[in-house]
Amino acid sequence: MGGVRPVVKQAASVEARPVERGEKAFIQVLIGPEDGAPHFITRKFTLLPGGRIPKHKHPTIEHEQYVLSGRMKVLLGEEVREVSAGQAVYIPPDTPHAYVNEGPEPVEFLCVIPKTSGYATEWLED
Repeated sequence: MGGVRPVVKQAASVEARPVERGEKAFIQVLIGPEDGAPHFITRKFTLLPGGRIPKHKHPTIEHEQYVLSGRMKVLLGEEVREVSAGQAVYIPPDTPHAYVNEGPEPVEFLCVIPKTSGYATEWLED
């Protein structure tokens, strides 16, 4: 295994940080480079009721997401889709996207991205 050890950790033990430019939006890096993961980063996002992450894109990074709980609206390019627990979402590189929780319950979703040398975010609204 090249010196990399398996990791098991409790999500509750990982610090939830506010999402840049988000409102009532939090991110936890569940598994990442600091855990020795060589290729992917697994993150958990929480959007509280009324929470949002404004429209943005990542020119070279794809996102693969899975909704754990709740329901939210996701902007994907020019289309707004409502997604809920049990649904998976793929966002190709350079695709504008945004998230809004208009419901009464928190939304939680996993987001897996490739580990890269840089993670550029282009904000398309404030």
